[in-house]
Amino acid sequence: MASDDTVKLLGFLVSPYSRRVEWALKLKGVDYEYVEEDIFNKSSLLLELNPVHKKIPVLVHHQKVISESYVILEYIDETWKQSPLLLPQDPHERAKARFWARFGEEKLLLASAGAMCSLGEEKERLLKLAIEAMEKIEEEIKGKEFFGGESIGYLDIALGWISYWLPVWEEVGSIQILDPLTFPATTSWAKNFLNHPIIKDNLPPRQKMIPYFHERSKFFSSLPPGWIKI
Repeated sequence: MASDDTVKLLGFLVSPYSRRVEWALKLKGVDYEYVEEDIFNKSSLLLELNPVHKKIPVLVHHQKVISESYVILEYIDETWKQSPLLLPQDPHERAKARFWARFGEEKLLLASAGAMCSLGEEKERLLKLAIEAMEKIEEEIKGKEFFGGESIGYLDIALGWISYWLPVWEEVGSIQILDPLTFPATTSWAKNFLNHPIIKDNLPPRQKMIPYFHERSKFFSSLPPGWIKI
């Protein structure tokens, strides 16, 4: 394993994107230096390391820069091959994990965050899309403890925001997406995920998330309807 000072992660406390990278590193037992970024006043380091998107998370390993959370997850899995392996070894199962990770991002996450930040008919439209996406996730997790089977894997990490961020968004936006009666399998998975020692010990403080997302919701709800394209 590389020495401690060769791994650095630029992230943001309440971001699910950088948090999933932290989960992967900690599950693998990789020591790293964490650098908190101010996403509203981006540092020269962030702009230098990620000049294309100018976003967190950014991983630096042996002076090599990797950006985009899903790309970083795969890099971590391929670089530190010790258990647990995050991606399935079977090519078809690996492709499925990538598909559902993207689905969760492009359909469920965007619609859920959008519903939190919208008003009126647009809120109802996005809420409906989020629930429809959750129905697909529910079918995928039925009969499993984790998406990865008996242990946390790539897809659990990718969708981990559902377990912790989604309840915050529901509270801030006065909405309900993950109804335990409608989605019992996903609710059970979320509890299993949050009870994992590494996940449980590496979550942002809820008391900091609530005011942050309230402010984000106020800002985005002031924009014209249709600002989110789904």
